[in-house]
Amino acid sequence: MGEYQETAADYQLDDQIGFILRLASQRHVSIFQNLSPGGLTPTQFATLIRVVEMGECSQNHLGRMVSMDVATIKGVVDRLKKKGLVRLAPDLNDKRRTTITPSDTAKQMVGELHELGLRISEETMQPLTAKERATLMRLLRKII
Repeated sequence: MGEYQETAADYQLDDQIGFILRLASQRHVSIFQNLSPGGLTPTQFATLIRVVEMGECSQNHLGRMVSMDVATIKGVVDRLKKKGLVRLAPDLNDKRRTTITPSDTAKQMVGELHELGLRISEETMQPLTAKERATLMRLLRKII
C-alpha cells in the first residue's frame, strides 16, 4: 500500500480518489456541455473521434477502443447514425458483426472537433500550470 495509509477513523470523503475524480469529471462534463459540438455528448464525441481515426471497425472493437460495454456502444453508435455521422453495414466476412465507418460529414468536421477537444481540455485544466498538467496526466495514466 506504500506510504499512503488511512484508517477508518481518518476517513474523509473529500480526500477519497473516487470522489475527487467524480468532481473533476463533473467539472469537465459541464465545460464540455457549454462548448458542446453540435449537441454531441462526451461519449458520442469520443466515439466519433475514434471512428474517424480508425476509418472502419467493428462495433465490438470500437466499444473496446472507447472503454464502453456492448449495450452502451450500440446506443451511442445508433445516435451517431441518426445524426448522419456514421454508417453501419454488415461485415462481409461475418454477418453477425456490424461494421462502422465515418460519414463524409464526420470526416469534414473532425478538424473542428480536434480543435474543440483541445479547447475543452484547456478549459478543464486551466487552474493548473503546464508542469502540473503534465504531472496530472502522467499520474492518471499510471492508475488506469
